[in-house]
Amino acid sequence: MMRFRRRASAVPTADHSAEALRAAEHLARLVRIPTVTPPPGPLSDADAAVFTAHRKELEAIYPRVFAAAEVETAGRAGLLLRVPGQFTERPVLLMAHQDVVPVPADWSAEGWEHPPFDGVIAGGRVHGRGTLDDKGAMVVLLEALDSLLRQGWSPVRDLYLFFGGDEELHGAAAVEAVRVLEERGIEPWMVLDEGGAVATEAFPTLRGPMAVIGASEKGIMTLRLSVASLGGHASTPPRQSAPGILARALVEIEEHPFPAAVHDVTIEMLEGVAPHVARPMRGLLMRAGRRRAVLGRVMPRFGPELAAMVRTTAAITQLEGSPAQNVLATRASAVINVRVAVGSSCAEATAHLVDAIDDARVTVEVVEATEPSPVSPTGDDARWRALGAAVAASYPDAVTVPYIMLAASDARHVARISPAVYRFSPLRMDKAQRESIHGPNENVEIDALGAGVAFYRALLTGDALGPSAPGQP
Repeated sequence: MMRFRRRASAVPTADHSAEALRAAEHLARLVRIPTVTPPPGPLSDADAAVFTAHRKELEAIYPRVFAAAEVETAGRAGLLLRVPGQFTERPVLLMAHQDVVPVPADWSAEGWEHPPFDGVIAGGRVHGRGTLDDKGAMVVLLEALDSLLRQGWSPVRDLYLFFGGDEELHGAAAVEAVRVLEERGIEPWMVLDEGGAVATEAFPTLRGPMAVIGASEKGIMTLRLSVASLGGHASTPPRQSAPGILARALVEIEEHPFPAAVHDVTIEMLEGVAPHVARPMRGLLMRAGRRRAVLGRVMPRFGPELAAMVRTTAAITQLEGSPAQNVLATRASAVINVRVAVGSSCAEATAHLVDAIDDARVTVEVVEATEPSPVSPTGDDARWRALGAAVAASYPDAVTVPYIMLAASDARHVARISPAVYRFSPLRMDKAQRESIHGPNENVEIDALGAGVAFYRALLTGDALGPSAPGQP
């Protein structure tokens, strides 16, 4: 039998609501089950045991949800739930994922202050891998739904929940869940997955928090660059080696960034935040639609986040060369992770990189590619208003704006069966927390968990999903 530690946590009771503390304890229990994304292929016995334990823990913590729902497995470890509503038409799909990225065996050398899978609660926060990406968002959703069911509430629309098991590895479980829904003729009226957040320190001169909701997301593409050579003994190197040729190509990629282009969604974000920034910048942002060229030049100067909002990006992530220190490489390769801007395409991105490299000796291979997602409605659309109202109920000091999500999520697989797919984790995150996602010291504030529960309670019981919902456009 597989067992996981139930570490006793010293939880401060002052200044935190009972709801927030309960969510923190539940999240800590789930963090202690290390649901690291399984490698491709069938689940090993060990991985299957971990995800089975995680499901049992979810069922123990949220018995009302699992009692009310029809539950089935999607893919290797994904969970698809349907909570029946009064009406089956125009259902709502809410998503999160159970899997997390791995941590090094020597995690302390990476700089973790607490063991990544101990679920420590300290300093008003829950610490550990998955607290932000994405178990924290899953917990606040389930906390809200479980508490509503305890009060006798039931959804007006059919409510679907999907919790992926391999989102960090291309989301095969989500692909399977979408296939099942499509076969059954189910077209979600609205989808909400992870993505944006209630971000602080996210925009120059903006003092308050900014609730950024992804109305689209960039495409994602993996390229492999390779150079072949004769190899041989390292004592007689050629004038140009395979790694050297490849190195020049990588330098050319970094020295020729993609051109900047400010998308309409980004314009809406900038104009939405304009009234809340300092005066010199306010004038520029209020006329953002007429200042695209200027903004395209200025935004990249404020750091990687804003730079990535206005262009396709290419990151060099993996390198491979000789198998030994005294052997010339017969082949050198590099993996490039490309995030394709909305309004562009994978083909355009590939062409730009080939032109930048400008060397026929470098082979460029597309390993996999997903195009940018369609843009979901904002403005006066009922679904966008529902999200804004839920933010106002949970984070009343936040400015709600749309944005284009820079990372990839399971939501990209759902876009072809739903007209409105949004990406938002209702958790407050400062700059250090955002940087901790996939890095050391990932953590979430206890109070943010309480606010996240309030967000989902407001969303599920709001007018857009309420009694008049099925008749709405």
